[in-house]
Amino acid sequence: MMLKMMNFMHNKNAMWCLSNIEIEKTSHILEIGCGGGKNISNLLKKAPHAKVYGVDYSETSVENSRKFNRKAIAAGKVDVVHGTVSSIPFENEKFDLATAFETIYFWPDLVNDFKEVKRVLKSGGKFFICNELSKGEEAEKWTNIIDMTIYSKKQLNDALIKAGFSDVVSHEHENGKWLCVIAQKA
Repeated sequence: MMLKMMNFMHNKNAMWCLSNIEIEKTSHILEIGCGGGKNISNLLKKAPHAKVYGVDYSETSVENSRKFNRKAIAAGKVDVVHGTVSSIPFENEKFDLATAFETIYFWPDLVNDFKEVKRVLKSGGKFFICNELSKGEEAEKWTNIIDMTIYSKKQLNDALIKAGFSDVVSHEHENGKWLCVIAQKA
């Protein structure tokens, strides 16, 4: 039930974030922390000729994401696997784009996990982060309720640069909360 709620509740933010990126038609895309699977579907709508792979550390999320995207899986357009961001279960330089919608708050070692994302990206590949919360007063409320870390634009930029990414671009929504960050593997 929680995964279904997340698919619905975070979709407006996800669609705003997706409006900030162009995706090549034939891209191989990795959705990290695919949860209930809605963003896999959103990515396929934006790039219908792409192949989208989902990964999540929760077996329940993997199962729900597979159910949500069962037609695309049957058509060979989607694959969802169990794994963690700290050890992504794919070979080096497989993906043109890696996405993380509302997940980096929970990543155990931000810089090293960013390095792991970089490992699976092709040269020139992009890493796309979409956060509904960035550092601020409202963010502090959430960190007192849930064990999560909310990052500022500067903190994300610094961690991405430290992990070896370049050309970091940030977009902030007019509501002052939503943050979209795009970085490139050199």
